[in-house]
Amino acid sequence: MSYKLLFVCLGNICRSPAAENIMNHLIEQNHLTGQIVCDSAGTSSYHIGAPPDQRMTFAAVQQGIAMKGCARQFTKADFDAFDLILAMDRENYANICALDPAGNYRNKVQLMCDFCTHHTPKEVPDPYYGGTNGFNQVIDLLEDACLGLLDHVKQQLKA
Repeated sequence: MSYKLLFVCLGNICRSPAAENIMNHLIEQNHLTGQIVCDSAGTSSYHIGAPPDQRMTFAAVQQGIAMKGCARQFTKADFDAFDLILAMDRENYANICALDPAGNYRNKVQLMCDFCTHHTPKEVPDPYYGGTNGFNQVIDLLEDACLGLLDHVKQQLKA
């Protein structure tokens, strides 16, 4: 049995694929391949089928993270398919929760930054309209959050 994580942002070309690929990198380093499975999605349909943004890919590669995947949209079926759904910001969180009006899956949806251990922002900022620095900051923030998330998931796997 594996623990399934879904990372969600707006378009699924910057933040959520970066989180997915950083997490996959950490899973591999910790010899947990197969025990933890990751995917990512966007709340919008803007970029369905597109690869990760080139600027985010460049920022990730600078940190030794390979960027793979193509954008897809979050669906109601994702609530059942995943153990934990990680929203990059409050707007993504609200859009995910809007697809669950009864609140049946609210316990599965969390903000990514809730798992940060060093950084203090409560949301992962969208770097799409900014410069190179924004993409690098997002990678740093997501590396911190993914390390905290990995510790959390390891505890869940033990339980």
